[in-house]
Amino acid sequence: MGSARVDPSTGPPRVVAFGGGHGLAAALGAWRRITPDLTAVVTVADDGGSSGRIRREMPVLPPGDLRMALAALTDDGVRGRELAALLQHRLGGTGALAGHPVGNLVLTGLTEMHGGDTVAALDVLAEMIGCCGRVLPMADVPLDLVARVESTDPDDPERTRTIRGQVAIASTPGHVREILLSPHDPPVNDAVLEAIAAADVVSLGPGSWYTSVIPHLLVPRLRAALEAAQARVVAVLNLEPQPGETDGFSPEEHLHVLQAHLGGVALHTVIADEDSVVDRRGLLSAVHECGAELILAPVAEAMGSARHDPVRLAAALASVVGVR
Repeated sequence: MGSARVDPSTGPPRVVAFGGGHGLAAALGAWRRITPDLTAVVTVADDGGSSGRIRREMPVLPPGDLRMALAALTDDGVRGRELAALLQHRLGGTGALAGHPVGNLVLTGLTEMHGGDTVAALDVLAEMIGCCGRVLPMADVPLDLVARVESTDPDDPERTRTIRGQVAIASTPGHVREILLSPHDPPVNDAVLEAIAAADVVSLGPGSWYTSVIPHLLVPRLRAALEAAQARVVAVLNLEPQPGETDGFSPEEHLHVLQAHLGGVALHTVIADEDSVVDRRGLLSAVHECGAELILAPVAEAMGSARHDPVRLAAALASVVGVR
């Protein structure tokens, strides 16, 4: 499992980053400092807020996580920062448009203009705003997450519940014991499979473990592509448990959950923040059980923030791929 290597002499590594939301944005902010050959594969299971409203009203993929990935890849110049801010800007007021990010509406409009082709719309918008990489959806249809959640209340007469929907899962108290996709075998765009086949590195996380990271491993076509890939697979662990989803989870428990869903996908490297790990020996043991190597590094923002710092995370990732 640990034999996959990246050869820096052949040029910048070709990277595919899986995830969604703020976690994927942090990963993209780090990877873009290392390579221009970057593809984000983004979850399409969001059913809350603006994305939920749009997917209920129109036959399109939920745009929110796709928009955030595009914003994370905009040019670092003044114009790029302004365009990123525009994509993220939420409309005010109290009417029908209130709360919608501008980027969600633009991406939805472009998808309509391109006959429902989300990938074409993403490529056009990426070119318009000067993205330094490509953004693709993990599936060509909207997905629903279904979880089996175990209550932590000893007096709860119904200890296990089946919860449907990303927002409901993330906000339901208890421990997620199983996560499923509906539909269970969704279509995947050829561009995603081609990117995985050509990748030198695939990264998983950080992000909402059960609702943004694990779902990629539940898509049969993605799983098969990852099993066949020659890429080095890197997992970036979260800095802290997520309330309502991974309450009380240690870093090694996050890794155990990931390992349970990897199947035939080899894991080569695990990156964790050195100050977030209490039991280093326990995490190291869990990493070795996966056949991987552990990199402990300061990857969090300064002053104890629970967010990854893109510059610090880039330094840790660069050490994995041999780029200085």
